[in-house]
Amino acid sequence: MRVAVVDDEPDLRETLSFALEKEGYRCTSYKNGRHAWDIFQSNLPDLIVLDVSMPEMDGLELCRKIRTVSETVPILFLSSRDDEIDRILGLEIGGDDYMCKPFSVRELLVRIKVLFRRQRAREENRKSTALILGHLSLDPEKYRASWKNCLLDLTVTEFMLLKTLSDAPGFVKTREALMELVYPVGTYVSSRTIDTHVKRLRKKIQKTDEEFDEIETVYGLGYRYRQVGS
Repeated sequence: MRVAVVDDEPDLRETLSFALEKEGYRCTSYKNGRHAWDIFQSNLPDLIVLDVSMPEMDGLELCRKIRTVSETVPILFLSSRDDEIDRILGLEIGGDDYMCKPFSVRELLVRIKVLFRRQRAREENRKSTALILGHLSLDPEKYRASWKNCLLDLTVTEFMLLKTLSDAPGFVKTREALMELVYPVGTYVSSRTIDTHVKRLRKKIQKTDEEFDEIETVYGLGYRYRQVGS
């Protein structure tokens, strides 16, 4: 696992780099936030140890920038200030943990292990909620759908429609059932609206694969998602 240390204190960077590499991590260090951000835009590490107070770009600003490209990389803040407002702000803008200087290197290593454990648990949970059916892949947490590994540009309604149909391949979903499952409670739409959304959904997937025909029309009833292998 790759760990980055971003701190303007050379001695601390050297100490942490030595300790991390001794634990088996690959470590890179940066003297300020701007230096780190130049690299992170194209090559994010697996975890970041980030000082709050630095010249050119402080840790809080760097954290905000990191969260625009990754919501999941763990960030552990370091600070010479023990003010509660600093800890709260650091965690609110996307930090995962916070330690005040001076600190125990041994404790920092333990906290890094905990952060990596949490990240693995989140990743396993995300995988368990994902749906893969043949060439179709759905991520309900991010409302993202892919067909043959190509990301589909779907609206939330189109995503929910695709998920509802693919949740029960081979079974017919009536237009009335789709209206109840896809739209928020209290929203009234006609069966014609469902037909329009299905038509748009098919066209969007067919832009990626013109042979896509998994969504079948069952005349007089509604729609069903074709079973894999049928």
